[in-house]
Amino acid sequence: MTCRLTTAALAAAGALIAAPAAIASAEESAQDTIADLQRQGYTVTLDKMGTGPISKCIVTSVRNPQTMTQWVPYVGPGLGSREGTFLVPVVTSQNITVSLDCTQR
Repeated sequence: MTCRLTTAALAAAGALIAAPAAIASAEESAQDTIADLQRQGYTVTLDKMGTGPISKCIVTSVRNPQTMTQWVPYVGPGLGSREGTFLVPVVTSQNITVSLDCTQR
């Protein structure tokens, strides 16, 4: 049982690191795309072309997802019956860039 819990915890930590960001769809506004990425934990940087308001912008790309992790000690049962201290990755920050076309049409 302990082995399964530890394995599940390590797998969950790995999934947090590898989780991809959602891609913008044609039906989703720029504001919705930005809000979705922020809900996923990303700090969003905007790359805006034009002077129009964000409510009139079109998302042209979502790129450069960067996840920063830090290895922290985990004390407890490991794989099998081994007790000890293990390092596990913890996400400390996530950044992503959203490019917007805000030219007046």
